[in-house]
Order: sequence, then structure tokens, then C-alpha cells
Amino acid sequence: MLTNLHIKNYALIEEVNLSFDAGFTVITGETGAGKSILLGALGLILGKRADLSSIGDPESKCVIEAQFQVGNYELKSLFEREDLDYESQTIIRREILPSGKSRAFVNDTPVTLNQLSALGERLVDIHSQHQTLELTDNAFQFQVLDAFAGNETLLGEYKLAYKNLKKEQQELKKLKAEQAEALREEEYKNFLLNELLEANLKPGEQETLEERYETLNNVEQITAGLAEAHQSFTREELGVLDQLTAIKVRVSKLAGFGKELADLNERLESVAIELEDIAESVDLIAQNTEGDPEELSTMEARLKLFFDLQKKHSAGSVEEVIAIRDALDEEVQSMNDLGGKIAKLEKNIASAKEKLDTMAANLSHKRSEKIKPLTQKLEAILSQLGMPNARFEMRLIPTEEYRDNGKEDLEFLFTANKGMRAQELKKAASGGELSRIMLAIKSILSDFTQLSTLIFDEIDTGVSGEVALKMGQIMKAMGKRMQLVSITHLPQIAGQGAHHFKVFKKDKEHRTTTGIELLDGDMRINELAEMLGGKSTSEAALDHARQLLGEGR
Repeated sequence: MLTNLHIKNYALIEEVNLSFDAGFTVITGETGAGKSILLGALGLILGKRADLSSIGDPESKCVIEAQFQVGNYELKSLFEREDLDYESQTIIRREILPSGKSRAFVNDTPVTLNQLSALGERLVDIHSQHQTLELTDNAFQFQVLDAFAGNETLLGEYKLAYKNLKKEQQELKKLKAEQAEALREEEYKNFLLNELLEANLKPGEQETLEERYETLNNVEQITAGLAEAHQSFTREELGVLDQLTAIKVRVSKLAGFGKELADLNERLESVAIELEDIAESVDLIAQNTEGDPEELSTMEARLKLFFDLQKKHSAGSVEEVIAIRDALDEEVQSMNDLGGKIAKLEKNIASAKEKLDTMAANLSHKRSEKIKPLTQKLEAILSQLGMPNARFEMRLIPTEEYRDNGKEDLEFLFTANKGMRAQELKKAASGGELSRIMLAIKSILSDFTQLSTLIFDEIDTGVSGEVALKMGQIMKAMGKRMQLVSITHLPQIAGQGAHHFKVFKKDKEHRTTTGIELLDGDMRINELAEMLGGKSTSEAALDHARQLLGEGR
């Protein structure tokens, strides 16, 4: 519940600090005194957007801070989802800087407006006459019936199962689309894969073949060159080996005349051995190098296959083509697996639908059992509120499709007049009647569910006298089960409040400001008397005010 509200430099409010208690609180004041300003400030705390017009003094920042006791609201999961530190005493602060920039904090942690709104809608529920239009929303009507029927746990299980079903249906749709696409491409991809498999490509094969191809393609040049090289090694007297042998003989005779000459002799020995080995290798290679037109033709065909496949698949090497082949193999295999996946998913979906059908049937049964008691309660309360002929009709209509709250529609009909056919709320009820219906519904719901702080903004418009007194008594009873705040012009309702604030305007130097004060004792009697008879209060008005307060207690 809301325990404290501090407002500084917001519109006509310079600074106020309000403490709120549990129970029923009323806020009164003359038209135009600034009650809407109070709600506007609270709206900023709940995540509404702000602008520079919200700032009273444009040279200073606007600060609004609210403290909530949230221990009974089961909000830990929401705090975790929004990545916020949970505190049973939660403080929300909103700042609007002179530049127009807005900042928001929850327990001193900066938050976005979306986070603030997600939290705010669980903390405060503000209802004006215009906002009672949500009564005509089918989802809200279901919420009312489900709360009265105690469907919270079952509905939560259904919604989770329905969410999972939709997820599986989306996956099935995706797989079937993939299957359809795969069927269109299957023949072509199989052709490509078979072509690559038949090619029997191996890593490194292209480089090996290209090297061998170069040898065979230039065999005459290679053999001629090797023959010349071998002659240069072995030709008598002019051959490299004969000349090196002569040099060796000369140097070996000098090896004993010093270390440098000995080392030189050893180096010549090594060179001689290496050159003899090279000469033998040249001769061996020359003997083994011979033309093979058939092998050359085979290699040309193989290399052409490599180049054609690379071009076809936009690859830069055989290794890239091999990678494409392997990927195609996986795709084709995956196509073959799609049928099995689809069959398994369809089986899961059929099973999930059976479970959903059972849960939906249980929801419908519990709803059906509570329709009559709910309409009777609503009609009884509305009778007290000056609508003795009010009549509700609720019908559950089965549907083939799954909804997020079951497999049925809810027809929520109403008439305020005897003998008239019940119609949809938006057609049958006036604004004032919708306000009283909303009060009746909220009164009933407060018995069955933990409601957030509820604020009625002049929801009593259009009522007076005994009806207003009954409305106040209902709000007083609600205040015993929850925190309820009502902004009202009616003394009959104001007299029922356990706590009473007055909003007023005052002139300060060259500026009009709005103030708020907690009334008690004679101050409260005088306020009620003014609401009854105007500024010039009579003794009769004061007596009536005392009577209203006595009845309120």
C-alpha cells in the first residue's frame, strides 16, 4: 500500500509531504483546487510521461517520491524479471530536470519508464468515470468472473500450457515451411550432392595433380635439360666431377701445411660427395622421366573437373568444394529428418490439446457455477446504490479456438430498467451507472483477491442523497480489506472516510499554489459543513456534518 507521498515543485504544488494509512481515505476540495494535480503527480510515479509543463518553478527540478509497503503483493518475481532489488518498503522517485530530461529510480536504482509502468500497475489502480469503460472489455469481465470463481491457480496453469502450445504450433509451422521448401529443393540438392560424391574429392589432391601435370606436360624439356646437366657432370676432362677431382688432388697435397688448408680440403671432399650424389639423382630422374599421353589426358580431365566444380560452387579450392559437399550432405540428411520431427511434434501438440481441453472444461465448469451468485451479489449492491431494477445476464459460449483464458466467450449483458431486454454494457449503461457497477465489482473483488491501492477519482459523479451514503458505506467496508482512496465532492462519502485530506488553493506573493492538509476534529466538521451548505455554514449544516461523521464511525 501507499504509505508516503512527497511532491516538490510540481505544477501549483511547491512542496507537500503526505502520509497515508490503511483503510478508507477521502480527499476533498473545491473544483479547481488541484485534486487532479495530486493524481497527475502520482501518475508520474506510475510511469506516465512527463514534460516541462509539469515543473512549477522552471529554474528548479521537480521531484516526486512515493513509498510503498509491498510485502503482501507477491512482487518478488516481478522485481527479479525487471532486474530490480526487492525491498518490502519500496521507494519510487521521479525527477524532471529544467532541461526537460526525466529520470526514474526504484530503491535508488535507475529504471526505464517501461519498468516503472510494469511495477506501477501492480501498486496503484486509479479509476475515474472515464476509466470505468474497461468494464465493457471482455478480458476484464473474464477477470471478474475468474476472481469470483477462484480460478487463479487453474487459470495460471492453463495460460502456461496455452503458451507452450502456441510455441509448439509455431515450431510446427516453421518445420512444415522448411519441409515444403526442402521438397522444392530436394531434387536439385540431391543432384548436386551426388555429383560431388562421384567426384570423390580429397584434400590436397589438386596440388599433387597440378605438380604431376606440369611434369608430364613438359617432359621433353625436362629430359633434355637433365641430359645436358648430366653431361656437364660426367664429360671426360671437361665434366664438373673430373675438374673437381683434379682440384681435390691439388688441395689434398696442401692439407698438411695448416689448419685452414686442412679445412678447405674437407669442404672439397663434402662438395665432391654431394655433387656425385646430385649427378646420380639427375641421371635417375632422367631415366624415370618419360611421356605418358594417356596419363596426361586423364590428369587434364581430372583438373578440369576440379576447376568446373569450383566455378559452379563459387569456391576457391578443392577444400572449399569438399566443405560445400559436406554441408549439402547435412542438409539432405536434415531434410530426411524433418518428417520424423514433424510427426513427433504433431503428437506432442495433440497431447497438449487434450490437456488444455480438460483445463478449459474445468475453468468453464467453475465459472458456470459462480455466474448466478455473482450476478445476485452485483444486483444486490446496485439496488443499494439506487438501481433496484438492475439485472445482469452472463453467458458462456463455447468456441472451437483456444483463447488465452479458455475455450469460450463471455456474454456480459445488463439492463437498469424493469422489462427491458439486457444488452452489452457499453450500450445499456450510462456513465454514472458504469461508475456504480465498477464500485460494486471492486467491492466484491476485494473479498476474493489482494487488490493494489485503489483510487476512485470522482467515481460518485451523478449520485446524491441516500445513494451517496450507501456508496460511502460500501467504500468504508472495502477499506477494511484494502487501502482505498476516494476523491469526492459528496459529504455523504467524505464522512465515511477513516482519514480525510483537503486540497486547497492559496495566494503566495505573486503566485497561486496548491496545498494539502490532513483534517481532524473541528476542521473536518467544518469541511463537511461547507460541502453541505457552502462557505457560510449554518448550525444545521454543522449538526448534519457531525451526524455524517458519527454514522461514518
